[in-house]
Amino acid sequence: MGELPTGTVTFLFTDIEGSTRLLHELGDAYADALAEHRRALRKAFGRHGGIEVDTQGDAFFVAFARARDALAAAGEGQRELGSGPIPASPS
Repeated sequence: MGELPTGTVTFLFTDIEGSTRLLHELGDAYADALAEHRRALRKAFGRHGGIEVDTQGDAFFVAFARARDALAAAGEGQRELGSGPIPASPS
């Protein structure tokens, strides 16, 4: 893990909505879809200075030094995931 930001910190949490349903729908393909999902989000987080604090199952907990970086990372992650097997949508 990189050095955590200090001062005012913005936390970004992600979770796959309906992951149990997706697991049943995708079957064996779920593992590959989840790996791609994680890769795309980690790429977006890293490009905007996010520090991955924790990952549990399909969820991420990421810290950013600036709110605008967290927003940019979230937007980029959504665009990167597009309409793939595990699409991202704002919540």
